[in-house]
Amino acid sequence: MFTSPLVVQIPPSMQMTDEQFFDFCQVNRELRIERNQFGEISIMPPTGSETGNRNFNVAGQLYVWAEKDGTGTCFDSSTGFKLSTGAERAPDASWIKLERWNALSPEKQQRFAPICPDFILELRSHSDNLKPLKEKMEEYMREPGVQLGWLIDRKHRRVYIYRPSVPEECLENPATVSGESVLPGFVLNMSKVW
Repeated sequence: MFTSPLVVQIPPSMQMTDEQFFDFCQVNRELRIERNQFGEISIMPPTGSETGNRNFNVAGQLYVWAEKDGTGTCFDSSTGFKLSTGAERAPDASWIKLERWNALSPEKQQRFAPICPDFILELRSHSDNLKPLKEKMEEYMREPGVQLGWLIDRKHRRVYIYRPSVPEECLENPATVSGESVLPGFVLNMSKVW
């Protein structure tokens, strides 16, 4: 079993269309697959049990808030989104305003929706390298529609906060993290994450 993403290079003459890539992901449902803007396919190993538990807790807290708030919808780590660069990404948790989500046709909602969520969250597992995760967060921040991103580094008890056109902010061992005006009233309890 591999512990870091396996990157598969595809020759330009063999690049998959969006439909083919979606079908490829569907027949390999047991794998966590992403594709970058250059067509490179990353196959991520499953998370360890502890990271899976923490990710579920984060997603659960976001879901409870979203159900009360009612202005958007949440997605889990198995959800792929088609970014404007052509990359297909699957953040660990995300949230989209209902008006943006509902503007997509049902057909687009069924596949890798061509939209970047308003809120993106990535949770670093102990085997993840920080640099590629930061690069992924910076990629998200260049997308239309995204307003806020969190990269949670449990290993060093840091939360990196990303906002479009603003340098990243790093919180050292915070007890909570606020969703600010993007997720009004949402406060992530970090004791359940660390």
